[in-house]
Amino acid sequence: MARQIRVGMVGYKFMGKAHSHAYHDVARFFDLTAEPAMVALCGRDEAAVRAAAARFGWQGHETDWRRLVARPDIDLVDIGTPNNMHAEIAIAAAEHGKHVLCEKPLAMDLDQARRMKAAVERAGVVHMICHNYRFAPAVQFAKKLIASGDLGEIYHFRAQYLQDWIMDPEFPLVWRLQKEVAGSGTHGDLSAHIIDLARFLVGEFDSVTGLLHTFIRERPLDTSGEGAWGATATSPRAKGPVTVDDAAAFLARFRGGALGVFEATRFAGGNRNGNRFEVNGSKGSVRWDLENMNNLQVYFHADAPGRQGFRTINCTEGGVHPYADHWWPPAHIIGYEHTFVHLVAELCGGIAAGRSPEPNFTDGVRNQAVLEAVSRSSESGRWEPVAEA
Repeated sequence: MARQIRVGMVGYKFMGKAHSHAYHDVARFFDLTAEPAMVALCGRDEAAVRAAAARFGWQGHETDWRRLVARPDIDLVDIGTPNNMHAEIAIAAAEHGKHVLCEKPLAMDLDQARRMKAAVERAGVVHMICHNYRFAPAVQFAKKLIASGDLGEIYHFRAQYLQDWIMDPEFPLVWRLQKEVAGSGTHGDLSAHIIDLARFLVGEFDSVTGLLHTFIRERPLDTSGEGAWGATATSPRAKGPVTVDDAAAFLARFRGGALGVFEATRFAGGNRNGNRFEVNGSKGSVRWDLENMNNLQVYFHADAPGRQGFRTINCTEGGVHPYADHWWPPAHIIGYEHTFVHLVAELCGGIAAGRSPEPNFTDGVRNQAVLEAVSRSSESGRWEPVAEA
């Protein structure tokens, strides 16, 4: 019988829902030597967290994360809070000997991220950061093609993460638009994901040059408690300043010689969640779009003349495409939620083996270093080096 990993999770809204689903399903589809037990869900609103715990299948609930991380019946602390709480909870959890899974971006800044990494390493606990898009089978297959040399020398990585959910000037001043809570705006929320995908697929960054921009600088105050999607303004007359970026764009040089082009925005009308990348090499190219996440487009220069062009591979073949054999017959597609199941499966395997699967806090620090270098460049107007992790 698999041993239990007793989970306590802080946060119960969007990410709490996604993580809860993963903990509930993972042992039903993956053969694990250690599997999660959903022990306690934590949130400040007692009535709301109690209802969420019952709905998502948690055994109990807490209203103080400090009590949660100190509980002897908790092995793993999952952090899905606003960004300004990540470091305090993660460090305290590590000091109590708990394994840690943390949502992205890892921290508010690079110094804080390094302190979090030092804490989990000092405690000897397993740690991961929740960059779930790595775990789409098509992204994993792209990694296999690149690592095997099938694309040859990599020349370009280009990525976009485009959304449009705050274009209305009357959309309220939710926490994601406040620097003291979020750390940054689109850059930390969306650029963090495509930076992580770039590092996963192509390698480490050397230097960057970019800009951050805020289109709407004042918004109605939000007292709805919704936090982001679904929030509504309570008074159109009372407004507060937006203190983060609405859009980010930057160029990058990778240490291996490739060039990168990145764009992230919440002002790209018609793009609900447009996370896309393309990789070009000397022998071929791949491209992927989250909104069509089961498919990978692949091009090889060696194809015969007249037959060249991007082909579409539906990455659902068990035994060939990563994770596909845990689900359905070929072409019976999976969805966004499965990326979290795959991540949790890797985390459970890591805890059983006493190792920290990637992406872990080292990746979180490296991603934070790129985010911070772009922010410096936006202020200096120059190319900025990316700090070592």
